[in-house]
Amino acid sequence: MEGPTKFCLSLEEIGLEDIPKAGGKTASLGEMIQNLTSVGVKVPGGFGILSTAYDAVLNQCCLRERLKLLLDDVDVTNLDDLHSRAYQSRQMVLSAGLPRSVRAEITQFYKKLCMQDGKDVSVAVRSSATAEDLPNASFAGQQATFLNERGVERVCQAVLECLASVFTDRAIAYRVHNGFDHMVVKGAVVVQRMVRSDLACSGVAFTLDPDTGFRDLIVLTGSYGLGESVVGGKVDPDEIQVFKPMIGKVKDPIIRRKIGRKQTKIVYSRGTQDPTKQIETPEKDQKLRCFSDEDAKVLAQWCADIEVHYSKIHGHSTPMDIEWAKDGETGELFIVQARPETVRSRQSVGCLRQTHVGADHGETVVAGTAIGSDAASGTVHVIKDLSEISTFNPGEILVADMTDPDWVPAIRIASSVVTNRGGRTCHAAIVSRELGVPCIVGTKDATEVLYTNKEYTIDCSRGSEGHVYEGLSSIRRTEITLDNLPTTKTEIKLILGDPDSALNHAGLPVQGVGLVRQEFVVASHIGIHPNAVLNMGVLDEKERCIIMERSINDASPVKFFVRQLAEGVGSIAAAFYPRPVLVRLGDFKSNEYCQLTGGKHFELDEENPMIGLRGASRYLHPRFEAAFELECEALKYIREDMGLINVQLMVPFCRTAEEGQKVADALSKNGLKRGENGLEIWCMCEIPSNVLAIDKFSNIFDGFSIGSNDLTQLVLGVDRDSGELADLFDEQDTAVTRAIKMAIEGAHQNGRPIGLCGQAPSDKPEFAAFLVEQGIDSISLMPDTVIKALMIVADAEKKK
Repeated sequence: MEGPTKFCLSLEEIGLEDIPKAGGKTASLGEMIQNLTSVGVKVPGGFGILSTAYDAVLNQCCLRERLKLLLDDVDVTNLDDLHSRAYQSRQMVLSAGLPRSVRAEITQFYKKLCMQDGKDVSVAVRSSATAEDLPNASFAGQQATFLNERGVERVCQAVLECLASVFTDRAIAYRVHNGFDHMVVKGAVVVQRMVRSDLACSGVAFTLDPDTGFRDLIVLTGSYGLGESVVGGKVDPDEIQVFKPMIGKVKDPIIRRKIGRKQTKIVYSRGTQDPTKQIETPEKDQKLRCFSDEDAKVLAQWCADIEVHYSKIHGHSTPMDIEWAKDGETGELFIVQARPETVRSRQSVGCLRQTHVGADHGETVVAGTAIGSDAASGTVHVIKDLSEISTFNPGEILVADMTDPDWVPAIRIASSVVTNRGGRTCHAAIVSRELGVPCIVGTKDATEVLYTNKEYTIDCSRGSEGHVYEGLSSIRRTEITLDNLPTTKTEIKLILGDPDSALNHAGLPVQGVGLVRQEFVVASHIGIHPNAVLNMGVLDEKERCIIMERSINDASPVKFFVRQLAEGVGSIAAAFYPRPVLVRLGDFKSNEYCQLTGGKHFELDEENPMIGLRGASRYLHPRFEAAFELECEALKYIREDMGLINVQLMVPFCRTAEEGQKVADALSKNGLKRGENGLEIWCMCEIPSNVLAIDKFSNIFDGFSIGSNDLTQLVLGVDRDSGELADLFDEQDTAVTRAIKMAIEGAHQNGRPIGLCGQAPSDKPEFAAFLVEQGIDSISLMPDTVIKALMIVADAEKKK
């Protein structure tokens, strides 16, 4: 004979097998408490209110039958009708109330939770539906959450409202679109001790990159106060990216740190009506990181452990979506939620999808963080208040300050979404990814600069920054099955200079990166002349202010420069690890270095910078020797502290073998010794002297990369920057091809590999065929030409 129905269980008694009665969120918390606390993962205690309590509510007053009748023919595309029926459904549940037996058991468990200190404790009351947080359906944010609740009456009321929230507009629409029966999905609730993150910080973590699906990354975002600020997209959070393969193996597995604006924070309220309130974050705190490197390393280890555990349970790799919080009273970190990630992890890894946006559009109106890698064009509809949402039409571009779960029915019918606020793990970002809707968040002022009924193009296809262009643009999508691509003896590699785009290109069928343009990293991610951080005294006040503000989270401007350079290059190296990544040492000319903050104080005014103080000569010059040491410090940090030993080095514009030896000696002096820990040092083959004296250069360098632009320029005596001489610039000129042939033969005679970096092989099939015929070892290209070049090279190899 069965005993009385149980309505509650402590989290210690619940595991993933209990999802049908405890719901996904509760079951996951219990699973972690049972299995992961032994490896250090901390999860706040609490109890679950089971689906039996939900059944007890619906068994009153024929409520189940009445709800079924009300929702049987709901049209979720009619937002007014959906809203009306959802409201009626919730009111019916709230009017029925909690049965006395359910209230009694909740009271018993809540008092047990409070016994530690003899007084009521603050708790989080979160919905945990039986179809929530599944490996194939997240239901994220569909039901209600109540924070900082205290006392039996408040907790019981919050539980009832959580059960009623099974019938929110967004939850009803989600069930319809995902084929779930309204009466089969049951409400459940978890009551969990609050972490005093209102006094510290909290955030979200993914165990893959949520926009590209890159599996070797843990992305941590955070902001001050309670986690709703990040989850709800109320702020632009801080972000730290941790390279998963190096966790616990190297000193610093962090490959990227980004500072968000963190405009507001949610804290406890002393009022009786609303237990939380949103306040402005002090300006000085907005500029500071809210969680430390040490916090990030601990959280990353926990996230990795959680992913391993869930992957074992499910029998396959299971990337996770995790919420964390830091207690401001004790300094302890906690995991407060964990669910399988259900978007990127379900996409095929054997298929390469690319979106190409044409140039037939106007100027960029606004930019922000790109979510996904797709694009859309259409008419904008600015919605400044949720009350206006019923006016939104299918196919329009939704523009809002931010979104929360109540906006989901509109996001579902939008062609794309743009918000003023939010980061990569905010509500708008998560929902847009799940629905496959292009989205740009954190634009600051999209609602003010974009206009309803005007046409725009939303472009998320160019890396981490999304752009909104004026006018409609052509959009082309391609889908390539990687298994169908030919393999080539000639290695195909990439040319990269933008760390933000590295993860987007990591899935390309390439053997590594043949050229990282390090100076591009300096220009786009630092923007400061290296000598400027070393000689602050010679700068004007404006320049000093720029540098001090940007380096506020670092011990000094010098440390800031080194860290930013290490993270920029390290991000590219991590994206392609363990494939080799050949990093060219800085190769700006004096006129280009002059454009950086502080550059005008240090650069020479050269008549012809193209053949002036650049490359190897600059590193050895007394004026820039200290700047080169900063570059070396960053590269050494990448290889030793970050563990990215796939980074190899390349010396540009090296005029003589003697000069090359001096650079190799300088690198060794700065901790980058050729041959040590697998370090290779290559040379750009771009000056006629490199070709004619390749025997001598081969004694110093491990390989060569032909820089076809500079080699063509110097063989033909044509300034490649001159528009007047453009017709004479031709990589296929006999003199140039003879020089390339000599370089390939000379390198191979000396047992050295040699490649070529340039656009010509993808633009000119006959040039690619010439390189293949000469036995070139590798060809490095821009990402958008890789597939085309691969086919050309494969065809040329067949004909060879």
